[in-house]
Amino acid sequence: MSDILRERAQFTILRERIGKGQKPLVYLDNAATTQKPLCVEEAAQRYYEQANANIHRGAHYLSRLATEQHEAARQTVADFLHAESAREIIFTSGTTMGINLVSQTLALSGLVGQGDEILVTTDAHHSNIVPWQMLCERTGARLRPIPLTAELSFDFASYEQMLTPRTRLVAVPYISNALGALNPVADIIAAAKRNNPQTLVLVDGAQSTAHLPVNVQELGCDFYAFSGHKIYAPTGTGALWGRAELLEQLPPWLGGGEMISEVSFEKTTYNTLPFKYEAGTPNIGGNILLAEALRYVQRVGLEAIDTHEMALTRRLYDGLAALDGVQILGGRENRGSLISIHVPGVHHYDLGTLLDQMGIAVRTGHHCCQPFMASLGITGTTRYSIALYNNEDDIDRALRATERALNMLR
Repeated sequence: MSDILRERAQFTILRERIGKGQKPLVYLDNAATTQKPLCVEEAAQRYYEQANANIHRGAHYLSRLATEQHEAARQTVADFLHAESAREIIFTSGTTMGINLVSQTLALSGLVGQGDEILVTTDAHHSNIVPWQMLCERTGARLRPIPLTAELSFDFASYEQMLTPRTRLVAVPYISNALGALNPVADIIAAAKRNNPQTLVLVDGAQSTAHLPVNVQELGCDFYAFSGHKIYAPTGTGALWGRAELLEQLPPWLGGGEMISEVSFEKTTYNTLPFKYEAGTPNIGGNILLAEALRYVQRVGLEAIDTHEMALTRRLYDGLAALDGVQILGGRENRGSLISIHVPGVHHYDLGTLLDQMGIAVRTGHHCCQPFMASLGITGTTRYSIALYNNEDDIDRALRATERALNMLR
């Protein structure tokens, strides 16, 4: 057994049997949320039994201990992303909050104005569309979708033509939530900066952070957001990285405790980075568990994870492609570890329901990508997504179940 396959034992939920027939669980809904390893579960118990207290400004022992652990967690996130400093790491509830934080602060800053343009991908998640629409409504800027090629990959030629002196921000997913396509983010960023060094670039790392190494300094982006629950941490956790000089320039978004230095009825002075963006009591335990999950991924090794997951992804892709009538969105290569399919004449929800009855957990629907689905003339897809704890047996059982379900639905 390879080292990575031994990690499956760390995820006790995978031993569950589900449904009336007590089917063994095959969990292939990892793009929506991942399961949690024992080390994260144990860290939760350890924190709440030994260190639970509110952080910063507390004089007592538990407060000091919780503060130390929380700020050590921030440093862990900074190291994981290869940030220049932990002060560039803002804890959030996930990618959605991170993108909204950037959108809201830009609206307040005056850096985006009438006639400016914001470019997003056609297959962007709603959380990478709606916040920019809100920014456009407030500033008079214009939102422009970057098209995909006929093969449903990023249309780089069209993107370069769309870049103009008015391009103020480009927001792209590293890996598409709907397609699984791996976007050429380094080239996308470089092209934006060549066109105008002042153009801001945000990378949506929700689907990539658990699978690929990230070095925000090498990428050259201005913001990078990710969610903890997609990288083996609890829901309601995540982080936004931003370049320090930008974060210094932008105003705070939420007001309250922690984000202040001094308050009077005449004037409030804001706190230093990163605290001016973290109003109120943070998700202390969750942020500590996020760091534990990142350390877990580092111990397993992102290169080993990617090699393992992509072997399973190719096995799944080839198996699905061999099934009669199955249309796979996007090509076999240059993708992350998720695959979306459309079967003409078969509703994605019906397929997902039958798979669930056979013990196979997948995601159905528009995957928060309604504009993209509308461009294809469909309402949704069935999405299979792979994590480090999946194995060949999971893939083979999912393929057999899919074939059986399709035969029942036709």
